[in-house]
Amino acid sequence: MTIHLQKLSVGTESIATLQEWQTMVVERRVAKGLMPYHQHVTRMSPKQKDALLDGGSIYWVIKGLIQCRNEIVELEEVQTQDGRKACAILMNPELIPVVPTPKRPFQGWRYLKVGDAPADLTDIAGANDLPPELRAKLANLGAW
Repeated sequence: MTIHLQKLSVGTESIATLQEWQTMVVERRVAKGLMPYHQHVTRMSPKQKDALLDGGSIYWVIKGLIQCRNEIVELEEVQTQDGRKACAILMNPELIPVVPTPKRPFQGWRYLKVGDAPADLTDIAGANDLPPELRAKLANLGAW
């Protein structure tokens, strides 16, 4: 059964700035001869690996709203520069906008059940045509 992750994108101003950051990470990986995936390294490895790899995504919280997601491709055990074990979450670099959904701050990452995940904006006619600021205002008003 599929499960997702949710993660704060600290310092990100918009989906566009998150995309810029992720593009830079992908370019660095490709320059090292690695697969063209976005990589996020986290201290804790998710225990529900099989469920995450069964169609799971990371839903990114930007400015207090879940705004987009990346599909998870693989989880790899890696070592940090100081030799500690960590988990590299490899993702498809395409960001998929979702219905903006308010989310309070939290630390690290959290699991997100499929039924609680916001719908992709591509599933709502005309939603992708709205400016991000208007989408955020509509979400705050509960219009979605």
